[in-house]
Amino acid sequence: MTFAAKIVEQNLTLVRPSGLPLGFKTLNPAEQKEVQQLIIQFYTKYFSDNNERVLILGINPGRYGAGITGIPFTDPIRLAEDCSIPNAFTPRPELSSVFIYEMIAAFGGPEKFYEQFYFNSVCPLGFTLDGKNINYYDNRALQNALDPYIEEHMKSLISLGLRTDVCYCLGEGKNYQYLNKLNETKGFFREIIPLSHPRFIMQYKLKTRNDYVDQYIKSFEEHRFKILSQ
Repeated sequence: MTFAAKIVEQNLTLVRPSGLPLGFKTLNPAEQKEVQQLIIQFYTKYFSDNNERVLILGINPGRYGAGITGIPFTDPIRLAEDCSIPNAFTPRPELSSVFIYEMIAAFGGPEKFYEQFYFNSVCPLGFTLDGKNINYYDNRALQNALDPYIEEHMKSLISLGLRTDVCYCLGEGKNYQYLNKLNETKGFFREIIPLSHPRFIMQYKLKTRNDYVDQYIKSFEEHRFKILSQ
């Protein structure tokens, strides 16, 4: 199977976690036929090979990016304009997606980027409480309920054939702390490198976001050089 086929199968067979605390709802756009077709188109276009890619992990999908398209950090606008995959969704921008595709453009474009990297999330599904986005770590009861689910998700990601010498974590606070603690126990990756989260950059560091684009690319290039020189 190609990398694309493995990803598509994983996405389309993803099950919702059980035993969540009362009031929490799960976001799984891949249950929709239209989203399934977009997932197939996207991954077939960029991942139809068996390259060993570096994993970049976000937190969990939000309502307006992957929560709509099913593709991490890719809102309907970026999917249509940057990836040339038309879709019928409302062309609403999502801040993290805007930054990520600015970074991808600076890196050399989607083809060059995606042949080396793969986006996913520490928790593959998003959550809402009272109609508002909530991260897996925002509520202790939710996090505790998700611990086994997230561990199994990490195992399934490794099974795709990803590199395990390094993993990038988007978010230098709670997301990194959780992932790093899990990794210390389970040993999924040799090294986890934290980067500022795109939403933080776009909300609080907008005027200097190009500096963060440079930081991302510098970190990617430095690590690649380190691996090649070993």
